[in-house]
Amino acid sequence: MKTKLLVLVDGSSYLFRAYHALPELTNSEGHQTGAIHGVITMLRRLLRRFDPDYFGVVFDPPGKTLRSNWYPQYKANRPPMPSELAVQIKPLHQIIRAFGYPLIQIPEIEADDVLGTLAEKAVGQGAKVVISTGDKDLAQLVTGEITLINTMDDSILDVSGVREKFGVNPEKIVDYLSLIGDKVDNIPGVPKVGPKTAVKWLAEYGTLDNILRQAPNIKGKVGENLREFLPKMELTRRLVTILKDIDTGLGLPDLCFRDQNAGTLKSLLEIYEFNTLLRELGEEKNL
Repeated sequence: MKTKLLVLVDGSSYLFRAYHALPELTNSEGHQTGAIHGVITMLRRLLRRFDPDYFGVVFDPPGKTLRSNWYPQYKANRPPMPSELAVQIKPLHQIIRAFGYPLIQIPEIEADDVLGTLAEKAVGQGAKVVISTGDKDLAQLVTGEITLINTMDDSILDVSGVREKFGVNPEKIVDYLSLIGDKVDNIPGVPKVGPKTAVKWLAEYGTLDNILRQAPNIKGKVGENLREFLPKMELTRRLVTILKDIDTGLGLPDLCFRDQNAGTLKSLLEIYEFNTLLRELGEEKNL
């Protein structure tokens, strides 16, 4: 019996990468369309490549999330979303749903935690999982059954790929991130401890807990910094750990492809003047 495949997409990662990587596009009415077009193009290319049995596009919710409650400074260094991008979110969601692609957005729960939970559940039901993202934090989810793909450069992160890229195995990515922090998300790490020191310590001591136990014996300024950081370490570890047990209310049957809403899809593609896509879909006899 063929193993079922679930492909999950980090929609928020796609959205920002499409906006920043692709040229600005507008339709004749002046509506911004570049990020919409980029995300839809990437989704269709991904589906052609993998032809999965199950599929889901997961977006961050608007407003505060669990981690904002745990640590008010979480992501506080990020500028507001550009208005040119914000106005594209609603029509993008409408087009994704019209294609029949399952779209998931859960209040107060970040996309990473939804992705981690859905992947874990799918593996528990015997499926393989591919997660499409550009987010390094998701490397902690990689196993023999869960693989990451970055659609911007088509690079694959399996267990050996994670080890090659970060210098540690996937099961130690949380320990690694707990030491170095995450500047993008404004998560503090041990001052002056970067990737090289984190990898060296994990190779020497094995785990973060062992490093913490040996903190009194680690010499030099980095040892002093580690000891001073100890009261903050558990918060950092909590912030960088992707949750895998969120009550999403979803199972594999909810990640089946739905019937395409041809009328709505055609109307939306015409409004945003995605003429090439309209032609492609016409040739596929979907519209």
